[in-house]
Amino acid sequence: MCTKEKLVAYYSWLRQYGYNDSHSGNASFREDDTVWITPSGACADTLKSGDLVACSMRGDAGEKASFDATLHIEVYRQNPEARALLHSHGPYSIAITLDGKDFVPEDFEGQLYFPRVPVHRIPFDQYAEQSPQVVANALREHCITVTCGHGVYACAGSLDLAYKWTCSLEQSAKISHLARQIGR
Repeated sequence: MCTKEKLVAYYSWLRQYGYNDSHSGNASFREDDTVWITPSGACADTLKSGDLVACSMRGDAGEKASFDATLHIEVYRQNPEARALLHSHGPYSIAITLDGKDFVPEDFEGQLYFPRVPVHRIPFDQYAEQSPQVVANALREHCITVTCGHGVYACAGSLDLAYKWTCSLEQSAKISHLARQIGR
């Protein structure tokens, strides 16, 4: 399977396993000076590898590229080792961080992978302007970050690892939620 097909598969899995709805989130991978990203408004159920949009590391986002294309490019600029970035809307990850505080996982895997997950508040009307720098800065030091009320960004050297971080955070958030429900 080529990398474009892998990107489509991982984006589809984000939908299939409840981390995104049919048309939310976005995903990309970097190949030399090209960033391949899901198109704006992409439907995870019907996306094909030929639908992906090429963007330049110089900042040129393709015409039909995701709204977050400039954010993805900035993450790759600030993280030279990064080759994949997934943006998802896991309900537990979003809900557990609505207070705007950094998330500290209580479960073993969560503590092992990310002892602290930075959470950022970005005003809705300033999101397009501020999010590229805020998210990229966080992902220089952390493999995953959350934009309060919006969603998760996971970056790694491979699509598989970015997906692992996304799934692991959602599981940790779910465990924390369940622990609170039983009074822990």
